[in-house]
Amino acid sequence: MRNNNRNPEELRPVSIERGVQFQADASILIRMGNTHVICGVSVEEKVPPFLKGSGKGWITAEYGMLPCATDSRYKRETSGRSGRTLEIQRLIGRSLRMMVDLTTLGERTLRVDCDVLNADGGTRTASITGAAIAVRDALEKLVREGKLEKMPEVMPIAAISAGIKDGAPLLDLDYMEDSSAQTDANFVMSGDGRWVEIQSTAEGEPFDDESFLAMKELARKGIKELFDLWIDSSE
Repeated sequence: MRNNNRNPEELRPVSIERGVQFQADASILIRMGNTHVICGVSVEEKVPPFLKGSGKGWITAEYGMLPCATDSRYKRETSGRSGRTLEIQRLIGRSLRMMVDLTTLGERTLRVDCDVLNADGGTRTASITGAAIAVRDALEKLVREGKLEKMPEVMPIAAISAGIKDGAPLLDLDYMEDSSAQTDANFVMSGDGRWVEIQSTAEGEPFDDESFLAMKELARKGIKELFDLWIDSSE
């Protein structure tokens, strides 16, 4: 039996809280079970040097784990980001840039900070799901302030994990499931059902097509449910 008496195809309890950082241009606290992540957006009226004069904007992300987010203290990365951290924040940034035509932003940067308050598996996927909503909120603020003439067309983005444990496909793995799974994967999907990114790894032995397809279909189901957060948060 899974924690929270979940079925194999069931998400953990999920919720979002907006405006948790009142000085950010937009912020979301996303809770997925015992994984809690604050996603804050800061708008900068400039772009990286490689985009100067292009008329295009930029969306980038940083990711971090707070020291007490895990069962033993997580050491602050004061002397440089670990390879894991860099890989995750690049994944978040790539995913968020799929949301909007960057030429509609003007030459400004949306800098997204994803800080993990509590980690119980799925921190990168929760970060993407929460950050995407925060980016949408930040764009709406730019329109309200008259910095954007109109709201750009925004493609919803969300992400979830899936895995194979003891031969069974599971959706939205918590830490104990993830650490003992034979296969685990992270899926990022757009609101029209197309895949943005898929990361899948075998632990112990390779996985077959049947296992991959089972994880993919679970992920599709879970992400479609996560898109309900976009409806709820706009009301």
